[in-house]
Amino acid sequence: MTETAHIGRKISRIRELRGMKQETMAEELGLSQQKISKIEQSETVDEETLEKVAKALGMSPEAIEKFNEEAVINIISNTFTDFKDNSSGINQNCDLNFNPIDKIVELYERLLASEREKNELLKKNTKA
Repeated sequence: MTETAHIGRKISRIRELRGMKQETMAEELGLSQQKISKIEQSETVDEETLEKVAKALGMSPEAIEKFNEEAVINIISNTFTDFKDNSSGINQNCDLNFNPIDKIVELYERLLASEREKNELLKKNTKA
């Protein structure tokens, strides 16, 4: 089984990172909490359900499918390390109130876009 195989675990982890409870997601989707639990235990999820879940999580279905927690953690770790190293030059009145989950999603979406670009370049190079 590959990393991409168990979509339910990815949905569960993203939901947890967003600080959302199963009950909240169930309400947003008009489903029972038990149905959300079943989705999160499923290795595969039908496309229509994945689209609804993705919308509730504020991301694309593709981002859920390609979610890699280790890559996200590495990006965040590097971002905060860079921030710490450059903190002496930051205006002390800077507003540092931001939602870290939103930042994770933003960074993950950028990582996904970068991977898409790499794939396109590889396709072009293999055709030449």
